[in-house]
Amino acid sequence: MKKKIIYLSILGIMAMPGCKKALDTTPTQSISAEDALKTSSDVQVALAGTYSDMGAANIYGGRVFINPDLLGDNNELIWSGTFQGMTQIFNKTIPVDNGFITNTWLTAYTAINDANNVLNALNVVNATDKGRVEGEARFIRGTTYFDLVRLYAKAYNDGTAASNPGVPLVLTPTVNIDASSFVSRNTVAEVYDQVIVDLTNAEAKLPASNGFFANKYAAAAMLARVYLQKGDYNNAVQAANRVISSGKYALNGVFTDEFPFSPNGPTPISNTSEDIFAIQVNATQGINDFNTFYSSNGRGDISITNNHLNLYEAGDTRLDVFYNDNGSVFCGKFENAYGNVHVSRLAEMYLVRAEGNFRLATSVGATPLADINTIRARAGIPALGSVTLAQILNERKIELSFEGFTLHDVKRLQGTVGALAWNSPKLIYPIPDREIKVNNKLTQNQGY
Repeated sequence: MKKKIIYLSILGIMAMPGCKKALDTTPTQSISAEDALKTSSDVQVALAGTYSDMGAANIYGGRVFINPDLLGDNNELIWSGTFQGMTQIFNKTIPVDNGFITNTWLTAYTAINDANNVLNALNVVNATDKGRVEGEARFIRGTTYFDLVRLYAKAYNDGTAASNPGVPLVLTPTVNIDASSFVSRNTVAEVYDQVIVDLTNAEAKLPASNGFFANKYAAAAMLARVYLQKGDYNNAVQAANRVISSGKYALNGVFTDEFPFSPNGPTPISNTSEDIFAIQVNATQGINDFNTFYSSNGRGDISITNNHLNLYEAGDTRLDVFYNDNGSVFCGKFENAYGNVHVSRLAEMYLVRAEGNFRLATSVGATPLADINTIRARAGIPALGSVTLAQILNERKIELSFEGFTLHDVKRLQGTVGALAWNSPKLIYPIPDREIKVNNKLTQNQGY
């Protein structure tokens, strides 16, 4: 029987002065799963590594949000960077060998494989930790698959999800990279179904409190996002309401406080009362690529146009996050180089609940008007006496601006990106060319 192999990065070799005896060791570039994950502690170390994978720049360290916003932009951003791959994304002219597209795919599947390794080793985890460990691994896998299928496949509402090709579902550890490990693309519906299974299990198994790691409400918040993207408004409302009604989170009194920046310069700051789940960043580990590209103190490659600023009402304090630097306007949500990457926050849940309740003519948790006025009150603008779907969607666009929602909302709402329709093949990432060349079971997306 073949042993499962876990490949490890070699971070460095430490010299030990005064030690002359030869070390009796075996090579550690690769070790069997049986040796690597023998104890509960081993598995929990592996789980921490899976979170590290998740926080990589190519995915939840920023680029799984930034690049889709560039692709879905309709003259609200200016891209002035020199990275050819991101220029191609912004221009909607993505070649099949685009490095950013390839790296997001590879990094996402690395995180998924490491989550699979954790799930495969649950039998050695202490009974008191087993449910939590499974829940965290399923949260990471389900979340990552959700963004993969949204980026590399047609939208759920574009044609027939049950037959449209999605992305490959790999639910067990990859042992060897050879022809036997090649897989074809599952359908969009199959991927969504697996995402919902993972996140539902995660919500059930995770505790209400889990430090800055994923808890049951992080899973519920992601489920609310998945259901909204799918057009399942009833389940979206129910999931969002579970988060809100828990009482565990609270909107910051001032909008800018959700994006804290120390007056003494970049400083690691803990999650705020509004953060449901965030990728942790500090001076020694983690990365916030929002800061890299949006801040004038970073590369400053992305600036904001008046087309976006004109969406705000007079007196809207959400305008306070924007600032002018040498004639260009930048989004100040991401000024802290050591700021955590907000993956989900409470304001999104109010907006999901408001939209779902409005579409269903229900008032689960609160009326749509009450939820929208909660968001508007924090923004310092007058309460509405009545609300329309267009007003709900406008509040969503403003509140969550430049946080990775643009492209996905265009698709689910069947909007346009310039002259491109919401279902244009140009608004879907290609399957990386290197994957197509190696794996003859993979098919390419339309238009590539």
